[in-house]
Amino acid sequence: MATDVVSAMEGSMFRVRKQRSKHAASQNTEISGSGAVLPAGPLIGRPRAPSIEAEWAAGVTIVSAVRRALWILAALALAAVVVVGLTQAGGDPVASESEPPPFDLAEAQRTLAGAPAPIAGLHAQSNQILGGGIDAFEARRAELKGHPIVVNKWASWCGPCRAEFPIFQQVATKRGKEIAFIGVNSGDKRPAAEKFLSARPLPFPSYEDPDDSLARELDAAKYAPATIFIDADGEQVIVHAGEYASAEELEADIDRYLGA
Repeated sequence: MATDVVSAMEGSMFRVRKQRSKHAASQNTEISGSGAVLPAGPLIGRPRAPSIEAEWAAGVTIVSAVRRALWILAALALAAVVVVGLTQAGGDPVASESEPPPFDLAEAQRTLAGAPAPIAGLHAQSNQILGGGIDAFEARRAELKGHPIVVNKWASWCGPCRAEFPIFQQVATKRGKEIAFIGVNSGDKRPAAEKFLSARPLPFPSYEDPDDSLARELDAAKYAPATIFIDADGEQVIVHAGEYASAEELEADIDRYLGA
């Protein structure tokens, strides 16, 4: 479209040049009574018209400027089309990766009220980081005997852990009266872990494991995140390496491995 406009302008300028040439020739001649073409007389005192070459050069300059302007407008139009297309196709890619709505820990605790005593003890320590290492964890496992346990290993620096946190928030709230959920914060610094939890609270506590000793005890030292399934008899069933992509996927594994 831009090139058509420019071509039209160039054609118009060529016709103007021809008309000016004819007009200039007619001014320098006159018709005699006999029909002969005679010189019109000296040009002294007559204003001299701009040369055709100068007018042509000026026209070319204008055409070049218009051509540049049209290319700029075409580029801006194309950019606008791309932006509209992205918006209609699903919006800003960055916005689509934004954080999920904040988790309401208080509401989750109200939902979990009335759980059996050993599990209720976990809910009372929601979103806390507990010390004590392997010994403290094993004491809690013994205390929870008779209830299936899901252990989630996570760290504040772990991108996949961040991605699956909303899944554990949801499932632990939904199934937390029948299943004990426990976190293991491995290979992390406590201030970073606490800051991470302040933005993504969990309805269960996590045991601190800075040197991965507890993760090694659970055969999960190599993975982050990792989910360990422990049956109601306190026996470890399986370690799921990697993140869960959906709540449905996590619940399916709970049903498969723990029969809950």
